[in-house]
Amino acid sequence: MTALLEIRDLHASVGDTPILKGINLTLNAGEVHAIMGPNGSGKSTMSYVLAGRNGYEITGGDVLINGESVLELSPDERARAGMFLAFQYPVELPGVGGMSFLRAAVNARRVEAGEEEVDQLAFVKMVRAKAGELDINDDMLKRAVNVGFSGGEKKRYEILQMALLEPTISILDETDSGLDVDALKIVSDGVNMLRAPERTMLVITHYQRLLNHIVPDHVHILAGGKIRKSGGKELALQVEETGYAGIDDAA
Repeated sequence: MTALLEIRDLHASVGDTPILKGINLTLNAGEVHAIMGPNGSGKSTMSYVLAGRNGYEITGGDVLINGESVLELSPDERARAGMFLAFQYPVELPGVGGMSFLRAAVNARRVEAGEEEVDQLAFVKMVRAKAGELDINDDMLKRAVNVGFSGGEKKRYEILQMALLEPTISILDETDSGLDVDALKIVSDGVNMLRAPERTMLVITHYQRLLNHIVPDHVHILAGGKIRKSGGKELALQVEETGYAGIDDAA
């Protein structure tokens, strides 16, 4: 199988505090991996380090996309290479028009792939088709990015971005946080729609309920900055029954 994302003995700190203490993980094409763990285990730190966010110092190890290290790449360069991060708390961008933002992102990705930029008319048709599948109306598309959106609308808007960008590696950082049942289903349907043999996804969540909708191929338990146990989807059910302490005392 083709490894799209490899995490090799990754260590990272925030200031003087070590957070990640040796993460090893391989995500192959077509796979969906879930990372579960208690609060403070390093789940969000891992997503930020993978995306290249400032403020996190990598003290050891490597991250590779398609066999090439990305540690020296900026967040923008990692995104152009095919990585997408859906945030736990998407930020508002006042003054930045939603359609302009989306088109700029899509065209940047197309240019990187050696493709022609999409014109305005074709882009509007493309967006409306994808938006309809995610229950996103025209009013949302006309607003500034995330401004005035509910928590569920912000998450759906991020899934719309992912659908348009068609990344090869998608990282979802607790995208179920704050969602009611209906919004959770819409977001999960959008994620499932994007599952494909040429793509891999890393779903980070605190609760098992998201994995009822997005069924993973592999589940990993992260505690104390390390992956303590890996298994199939049944591992998530075990966590639901016994809690993290039942998986590993270090949790």
